[in-house]
Amino acid sequence: MEKHTAHTTGHAPETTMLATIFPHNEHTIERVIRVVAGVLLLSLVFVGPQTLFGLVGLVPLATGLVGSCPIYTLLGVNTCSLKKA
Repeated sequence: MEKHTAHTTGHAPETTMLATIFPHNEHTIERVIRVVAGVLLLSLVFVGPQTLFGLVGLVPLATGLVGSCPIYTLLGVNTCSLKKA
């Protein structure tokens, strides 16, 4: 029996679409800093002043985990290391 594949590129269409919408444009160190800053800001909701201002931490946490910053995408900024050919 022959095995038929629907995609010749090896990538699902969803992956390509997500890569277009959320391109990786953050360096690894920047991602770590964003995640740490996001967690620290989120902790303000539960400890310390217990203010809802800490919910702002969701933004750097999300962008750090995804590896894509929408503002960077709009401005054409990319802090990722150059890919070696």
